[in-house]
Formats: sequence, C-alpha cells, structure tokens
Amino acid sequence: MVTLTCCHPTISYRPIRPSDLEILEQIHGDIFPISWIYRYESEFFQNVVHGRGIVAWAAVDHSRDDGKSDELIGFVTARVVLAKDSEIVDLLNYNSAESEWSLVYILTLGVIDSYRNLGIASSLILEVIKYASSIPTCQAVYLHVISYNIPAMHLYKKMSFKCIRRLPGFYLIDSKHYDAYLFVYFVKACRSPCSLLDLVTVVMRYIRMGFQSITAKLWNDERKVGRWSRCKEAHSLI
Repeated sequence: MVTLTCCHPTISYRPIRPSDLEILEQIHGDIFPISWIYRYESEFFQNVVHGRGIVAWAAVDHSRDDGKSDELIGFVTARVVLAKDSEIVDLLNYNSAESEWSLVYILTLGVIDSYRNLGIASSLILEVIKYASSIPTCQAVYLHVISYNIPAMHLYKKMSFKCIRRLPGFYLIDSKHYDAYLFVYFVKACRSPCSLLDLVTVVMRYIRMGFQSITAKLWNDERKVGRWSRCKEAHSLI
C-alpha cells in the first residue's frame, strides 16, 4: 500500500520500461481478480516491458519522498490489431479496399487505490488515444468492461467512448460467467453504422410519419410527407 506524501502529487506519464517489470506484475495481481492472473502470464509482462507487440504507459508520482518517485502507480497496456481481424469490423463500414485499417485494443488499465480519483486513469486513456490518432490507418480504440464495473463504464463514457454491445458470458471468473460491454472510441472521421435499435427506431419513425401524412392529407392537401431522416451514429446497446 502506498501512502500519499503530498496533497497535490506531481504525476507524469512515460512509456513502461524493463525496470518496471516487478511492480507491474504486483499491481496487476493487486487490482485484478485472482483467477484473471492466469490470463497474464510471465510472457505477457515481458512483452509489455520490452514493447514486443504491446504499447504501454506508466503513471509515476515525482512528489514521493520515499525514494520511489519513478515507480509505477498506474498503467495502461494496449496493442494494435488489424481491423479486418477484429470483432468490431462490422462497425467500421469496412471493405477490402481498406485492408490496412487498424485498431488499438486496450488490454489492461489500473491505478493503485491510494491514487484513484485524481484523473490518472483518464490521462492514461488519453495517452492511448493520442497514440492511436498518430497512426494514419487507425480507425478506433476499443476495449471490454465487465458488467459490474460501473465506475469504469462511467469513465469511458466521460472519455467519449461509445457503449456498442453487451456480450453475454464474456468473462469467466471463479467458474461464474459475467457479461461484458464493448466500448469504442472512433478516431478521426471514422463513424460506426447504425445499430439495430437505431434502425428499427428510424423505420418506426418513418412509418409513423407516413400515417400522419396520410391522415393530414385527408384533412388538408397542403400537408406534405416528411422526409426520412438519416440514421445517426449508434449510441445504444446491440
């Protein structure tokens, strides 16, 4: 447990380094459920600290006076994936002409207890977004959130991520299945297509408008049928 030594800690962010290996493993063990640790074996942490297929940032508190001013107090790990091989390819209006399109998937994000509610997680997410925005082919940043992690969902919504889907039984923890929510942040001009709910809503609106128009014409020939509005970006669960 780390005790804050300053009312206003001086937090900075840097890439994770090989020297962070031990504390990175420790924090993962403290933050994530014990049965999840098996998902992150030694090879995962080695890949993180050596940048082998994974990009990662650390948060450190330079105001600490315990000789650990460069020790991790928070982290985020992510990797680049090809859009055509991802589970959200259907959200990107993807076609074979964009075979080089890529995405950034957030693997893990965590801040130790004594440094929470200081905006550190938000800043770490911004590092990922800035990185994704620097990749010309990158279309989106995405991740999964377990259904009971309400604070995380509020955080991502605040960061302009869109909750796109609910995935039943996505996580298995202590022999129990938990749903997950899929969150996506669309980079640059990329936008998702309509969700099924949005499509049904628009169709129903169109039908309703048609009935209203027919009724109006019976009473007043000057009324015209409204045009069907274009479907907007998906905001609801599918």
